[in-house]
Amino acid sequence: MSWRPTYRSSKFRNVYGKVANREHCFEGVPITKNVHDNHFCAVNSKFLAIVTESAGGGSFVVIPVTQDGRPQGHFMAWISDSTEKETVKKLLSGRIDPHHPKVCGHQGNVLDIKWNPFHENIIASCSEDSSVRIWEIPDSGLRRNMTEAVLELYGHSRRVGLIEWHPTSNGILFSAGYDYKILIWNLEIGEPVKMIDCHTDVILCMSFNTEGSLLTTSCKDKKLRVIEPRSGNVLQEANCKNHKVNRVVFLGNMKRLLTTGVSRWNTRQIALWDQEDLSIPLIEEEIDGLSGLLFPFYDADTHMLYLAGKGDGNIRYYEVTTEKPYLQYLMEFRSPTPQKGLGVMPKLGLDVGACEVFRFYKLVTLKGLIEPISMIVPRRSETYQEDIYPMTPGTEPALSADEWLSGTDRGPVLTSLKEGYSRPSKLVFKAPVKEKKSVVVNGIDLLENVPPRTENELLRMFFRQQDELRRLKDELAQKDVRIRQLELELNNLRNSPSNSNSNSAGSL
Repeated sequence: MSWRPTYRSSKFRNVYGKVANREHCFEGVPITKNVHDNHFCAVNSKFLAIVTESAGGGSFVVIPVTQDGRPQGHFMAWISDSTEKETVKKLLSGRIDPHHPKVCGHQGNVLDIKWNPFHENIIASCSEDSSVRIWEIPDSGLRRNMTEAVLELYGHSRRVGLIEWHPTSNGILFSAGYDYKILIWNLEIGEPVKMIDCHTDVILCMSFNTEGSLLTTSCKDKKLRVIEPRSGNVLQEANCKNHKVNRVVFLGNMKRLLTTGVSRWNTRQIALWDQEDLSIPLIEEEIDGLSGLLFPFYDADTHMLYLAGKGDGNIRYYEVTTEKPYLQYLMEFRSPTPQKGLGVMPKLGLDVGACEVFRFYKLVTLKGLIEPISMIVPRRSETYQEDIYPMTPGTEPALSADEWLSGTDRGPVLTSLKEGYSRPSKLVFKAPVKEKKSVVVNGIDLLENVPPRTENELLRMFFRQQDELRRLKDELAQKDVRIRQLELELNNLRNSPSNSNSNSAGSL
């Protein structure tokens, strides 16, 4: 009888994680200590952005990077000031200057940041100050603190915890707030064009399918939803009693959803769902007994799923298939240092010469360290490996904002990493000129005061109204005094001798 392996053959079977050298890491970054369940990190092929700890408002730093993870060396030729050159030299050595310029326009802590997939210099941020802001970063990076945003978006009545760019349409941004609403922003006009109001608690996660025609959300009300974003209709809904969902991600074009959460025995668990039938998960698998949140990352090009735990240093990875058992365990990357969050480099910024198929940027809060971790397929050949680098979404949008809003769906514009990954985007972001006015969506003015949801909010609103009443009373009293003064001056003018003389002369 011939011997056959018990595992499935896969070209990603031996993928391994490689930590960057010390000089390729970023040290001295004051990473935020906020306990909000987010990554606090965003990466693209030009910049690395990290939310930082700050007093009196929120801020984040932006650092130019190269394909090997280090800051851009060719920016030195653009800088004439000697002090700025010294700052860049420190960046090139891996150490971030404590006084490195920041983006610091928010009045509250920054909770999420995301780079625009089609404009590599545009980044969106949301904050506890209930605003979403759009920033444009210069090609050479920040030379001084940036406080003025290109666009400020106000529509949520409470803090905004999540933002997501539409994957194929240019200028469409989704934001989820603690007011249980998702707003769809058209950045070409700088206003919300739709409000999704089907959630009854805080929204924990948002994810799009490949075309951006479907949106899936996980919510604190223990429900998993698949939503048609333009209409706001809930197409599928699952009440997850045995599997408390925290994070959800679409698995490309497989018509599958993967969720991470906690089982009824408080063990970390993953579940695979059919997006067209959420009545019962296809499979459920327990991971371990740790308490940290599990972040899922899916690579649609290689069909690999990565699971990274918040508070531990391990990253497990699987290969996803359309047939049972659906998830094939590959290997686990282990590290002794715990991670607060992870940023993911887009495919266009990977080193294809080293057969790198995925790259994380790991946030280590205790050390103030950002550590790149490359997932590499071991190959001896130095030529371009077409089998592990299929056509991938590029930096060209497939639709305009108006086309998507009118009901058109289209897949992403694909490009080859062999020749087109360094092609710059020719799009120019133009912020609309906005006038201050009410924001009305579905007949509701989003800028009006909403009823308080907790006792603390009720007390804050009460004291705020009392202060406003006192201020108005004082202003009214001052105006009364001023009116009396003007009346007295008017009487004095009427009774003055010059006035009486002129009256008598007129009578003669």
